[in-house]
Amino acid sequence: MEKKWWKESVVYQIYPRSFCDSNGDGIGDLNGIRSKLDYLQNLGINVIWLSPVYKSPNDDNGYDISDYRDIMDDFGTMDDFDALLKEAHEHGIKIVMDLVVNHTSDEHKWFIESRSSKNNSKRDYYIWREPRNGKEPNNWGSCFSGSAWQFDETTGMYYLHCFSKKQPDLNWDNPKVRDEVFDMMTWWCDKGIDGFRMDVISMISKVEGLPDGKVWPGSKYGDLANTTNGPHVHDYLKEMNKRVLSKYDIMTVGECAGVTIGEAKKYASDDQTELNMVFQFEHMGLDYDENGKWTTKRFYLPDLKENLSKWEYELEGKAWNSLYWDNHDQPRIVSRLGDETPQSAKCIATILHMMKGTPYVYQGEELGMTNCRFGKIENCRDIEVINAYKDIVGSGKRTEDDFMKAVEAKGRDNARTPMQWDSSENAGFTTGKPWIMVNPNYEKINAKAEIGDEDSVYNYYKKLINIRRNSDWSDIIVYGEYELLDPKDENVFAYLRKLNNKTLLVICNVSSKETEYRIPVDFKDEAALLISDNENVKLQKDIKLPPWFAGVWEINLNK
Repeated sequence: MEKKWWKESVVYQIYPRSFCDSNGDGIGDLNGIRSKLDYLQNLGINVIWLSPVYKSPNDDNGYDISDYRDIMDDFGTMDDFDALLKEAHEHGIKIVMDLVVNHTSDEHKWFIESRSSKNNSKRDYYIWREPRNGKEPNNWGSCFSGSAWQFDETTGMYYLHCFSKKQPDLNWDNPKVRDEVFDMMTWWCDKGIDGFRMDVISMISKVEGLPDGKVWPGSKYGDLANTTNGPHVHDYLKEMNKRVLSKYDIMTVGECAGVTIGEAKKYASDDQTELNMVFQFEHMGLDYDENGKWTTKRFYLPDLKENLSKWEYELEGKAWNSLYWDNHDQPRIVSRLGDETPQSAKCIATILHMMKGTPYVYQGEELGMTNCRFGKIENCRDIEVINAYKDIVGSGKRTEDDFMKAVEAKGRDNARTPMQWDSSENAGFTTGKPWIMVNPNYEKINAKAEIGDEDSVYNYYKKLINIRRNSDWSDIIVYGEYELLDPKDENVFAYLRKLNNKTLLVICNVSSKETEYRIPVDFKDEAALLISDNENVKLQKDIKLPPWFAGVWEINLNK
């Protein structure tokens, strides 16, 4: 059991555009984040993951970077960033940057040069191909609808973009590209940042020859399986680790689309030759159907338990796990798995924060912020939603009303509505016109109201985080082994955590109805309660669980 600070941390993700606006232009910014450091310190988190703040034309909300060593005008200046970094450190909070190096913006100086001619020195910084029979070089479809290839008139060739056409993919097979990226990463580490969250890092190595992808029913394009976990991805990450990461005491997490447990053991192996941990997405696809994410289908609890437990078991002693429900690409878990009540928010939080791995809290999750009822496509801002609307509704496959219900259940804009600070106009996010609509329920769900309410979701999160980081049970929560109980139970998510001679029992009723539950392990009656949303519920062999009940006890098992 090798102890590391990043294993013992709780990370808070900030989506800067929607967090706090300091200058009234309707867009969150770096000085807005600085103004809320006391709030974050009080919550108890000790790491901020900052979604991209680099210079960008904003085609994909900052994930299209035009200059890696400058700050987006909307967010402020490099002096503002330096002040944020300094003050965060003074608050005992580390800053992890979002590293987006699978692709750049088409307005990055490298791409401007690359597209200028076939013999430019930066031509091979990107992936260019001749037309195939006068059309695209292969059948790949973009993650944001349409072809993954864009024809460029200047040289009569296509360039690859797995996302927006304004996000051309870098050619990592070119050692000069790797040199440029590693030099930029070193520059940020020398500035004093504390790590990187690496956007779609599993996509940096494509299968040689770029063969066609599989065309699934209902799609006109091939999938991108040949772009994920490619032949050289581990070579390139080992090189990154040797040349940059190993020289600093930093935290690294890779967003790994399509990652298997076998691959995750390589990316995040305990031998620390690549990354500290990965984000996997298997549990995030369990409520998809034949329409992909555009569905109102709900999670089936046994499937969710099986998947989360699989990752706990398989990585034990081999690689480190990351734990999350929400982020900037996912709808709000209290709407997705819960019923939007504070009780369900607390229950769902307990499941996650008592597991083994580094937990991530997405802004507003600690308040129980919910999905938004956007009503019409004009209220949405996400390029993925807008393109899907044109493709699906525009072609007559589904009605607008039907599609918008799916957007309100699964769309990324649900995570991007402004942080709800108080009950004043625009939820205290801005004095101007917000860049995206504010969720109308801010008058009830907001930080100011919850901080002063002992029974609030915020104060429950605060207790959970404190127990993980600063209690007699910290070691068992961070480093103990995990054991699932009753995998087939459709209402109760229960598990044990064990370390040395200590055992914790976690019981969560993931339903809106009272549930009778027989605890399947034998234990002595006396038990220490760590946390519960209802302290009137006493631990006993046959226990009656109120709707959305959550409780964690230290128990003595009968041998």
